[in-house]
This record gives sequence, C-alpha cells and structure tokens, in this order.
Amino acid sequence: MSKAASARWVLIASVIAGVSYIASWGLKLPMPAEVLWKGAGVGLLAVYAALKARATDGWLLAAVMALGALGDVLLVTSGLTIGALAFLAGHLTAIALYARNRRKASTLAFLAAAAFIPVVVGIAFHLPADRAGAPGVALYATGLSAMAASAWLSRFPRGRVALGALMFVVSDLLIFARGGLLPESFATGLAVWGLYYAGQLMICLGVTAALTTERAR
Repeated sequence: MSKAASARWVLIASVIAGVSYIASWGLKLPMPAEVLWKGAGVGLLAVYAALKARATDGWLLAAVMALGALGDVLLVTSGLTIGALAFLAGHLTAIALYARNRRKASTLAFLAAAAFIPVVVGIAFHLPADRAGAPGVALYATGLSAMAASAWLSRFPRGRVALGALMFVVSDLLIFARGGLLPESFATGLAVWGLYYAGQLMICLGVTAALTTERAR
C-alpha cells in the first residue's frame, strides 16, 4: 500500500474513532479501553500528519497532533492540570509552526489578533467555579489564545486552520465553564468534544493541504 493510501485510511480511522468516542460515554469501560478510545481520534491525526510530512513544517504539525493526543490521554489518567500541560506544549509547538508560515497581514488583522488574546484570557479567568484555579486557567488560556491568533496570522487557509483553532478555544472555554455556568450534561460534553475534535481535524487537514499544494508547485 502506498504512503498516500495509508494516510487516507488512517484519516478515515481517525474520524471513526473521534466520532464513535461519544458512544463510550454510556459504557462502563475499563480505564485502558477508555484511554485508548479517547486518544485514538487525534492520535491517528498525528499519524496522518507524519505520513504526509516531508519537511520541518509537516513534522511540527505531527508533533502538535501528538501532544494533543497525549493531553487527551493525560486528562483521563492524570487529571486536568497534567493534561493541560501537554496541551500547552502543543499550543507552543503550533505557534512555532504558524510563526514559520506568517502571512503578509494587514494592520487591522494584527490588531484583531492582539486584542483576541486578552479577551479570551479575561473570559477564561472568570469562568471557573473554583476561583483558586482561575490564575492557572488564565495562564493556560494565554497559550491557547496565542495559538489561535497565530493561526489567524499564518498563511494557512483561515476557513480551516484559523476556524479550527477558534473551535479549540471555544471547546476549552466550555470546559472552564463546566460545573459553574454550564451544567455537567451530555449536551455540554458533546459540544466540548465535538468542537475540539472537529477543530483539530480542520487544523490538520488545512495545514497538510497547504503544504502538499506548495510541494506540487
């Protein structure tokens, strides 16, 4: 099987794993099975990105997805704080990727990106019901919002990559609000996971498509 065909099947498997993970919520699975199922969606996106990688940018994308999958796993096995550190490492890696691929943006675009960061941080700080955790949430949100702002300023297609990053931001804001402003419910969980996985998928596909098109020129 060619590498392109392998990548296609890995992508299909990722979508199946990401969508079907919702079905696991009603099952009393042993932790290893739950961890494997949750990590498979974005973990397979990391494999897909690695199969498509040809240079530094492609490998950076694979690292971003791998750190996201690690975060998914650590949220289950080690708790929110440790999981957030893995996600934060992924955001910093994504910022490096986007900075390497900055577009010639207008002053207005830069101002919008700069304003976006404190707005997200301010919202995130006020969302947790446990106020003792608010400073840590704000610190994480700084990296999260900087990642999304960097995606907006990158040359990658905004309709996929920047939008996917924004969906990631909204998903995390819903997590911060859960148990406080938002109830612990199936609908909340569906929004959190749906926005997160779809956002990661859009980022992965948007970046790989741009890099592949560039190589074909």
